Amino acid sequence: MVFMLRLPGVYRPQGDTALLLETLREAAIPPGARVLDLCTGTGAIAVAAALWGARHVTAVDVSRRAVLTARANAVARRVPVRVLRGDLTEPVAGERFDLITANPPYVPCPDPGPPRRGAARAWAGGPRGRLQLDRLCASAPALLNPGGTMLVVHSALCGVRQTLEALRGHGLKASVAARRREPFGPVMRARTAELEEAGLIRRGQRHEELVVIRADRIECRG
Repeated sequence: MVFMLRLPGVYRPQGDTALLLETLREAAIPPGARVLDLCTGTGAIAVAAALWGARHVTAVDVSRRAVLTARANAVARRVPVRVLRGDLTEPVAGERFDLITANPPYVPCPDPGPPRRGAARAWAGGPRGRLQLDRLCASAPALLNPGGTMLVVHSALCGVRQTLEALRGHGLKASVAARRREPFGPVMRARTAELEEAGLIRRGQRHEELVVIRADRIECRG
């Protein structure tokens, strides 16, 4: 993974970003595609999409520091990326895209709502880690052009079946595009006691399976 500039407090790209990048490259960006990268962080995925042939790339993050970081990385790589600040899909309401990538907050945490500030906004996903995932599954169909694709990465601890069923329930064709077993990163290591207590991991477990879910909006033909 190419080195990215990163302001303090911006989530460092880790195994989930690497897996999403690999899956994006294998999926192949359609020539001239409009791409949306949600929860962009450093902008690593958005910058890669621009370098790999997307014509229009938009990146969104709720963090001011992440927005500044993503803009700086786009300038450093000399690629045009529109970076917007806002809550998940709200800044692009009414727009359509050929490809959506997302690395939403998915670490289970006891707070029922998203943090209002701080670095935890990049990873805190509510009691089951699905706070933003479920919102994303519900909003994706309205953002995708016919024939468009979404790639979303998260931990299997959040429920692979739940994500597939949620996407299918909103009219998308969904499947697992990639899987990889990874040791816990620093955020998960810091929360192992809570995860064990909640029954989300086994006692002593220090690894997780990351998955990339692919969702396609099938083009209807008359």
